[in-house]
Amino acid sequence: METKDLIVIGGGINGAGIAADAAGRGLSVLMLEARDLACATSSASSKLIHGGLRYLEHYEFRLVSEALAEREVLLKMAPHIAFPMRFR
Repeated sequence: METKDLIVIGGGINGAGIAADAAGRGLSVLMLEARDLACATSSASSKLIHGGLRYLEHYEFRLVSEALAEREVLLKMAPHIAFPMRFR
């Protein structure tokens, strides 16, 4: 019987992110999803990756910096699905 280091239940944005992170750290991962990936709550999201500006309201400059850094990582890792949009 094959064993896994981690079983993730749910293939939404959080479950997929946790599974990807764990696999990237060398863990063997099994992700279980009843239907298609990101078809429930994740499919109804705005699909926007914010740069952390909302943290400025509470002077959370470290969080702003972290959010911007993570945004850049996503833009570089997945340019086919993550791209900058102009502010209108």
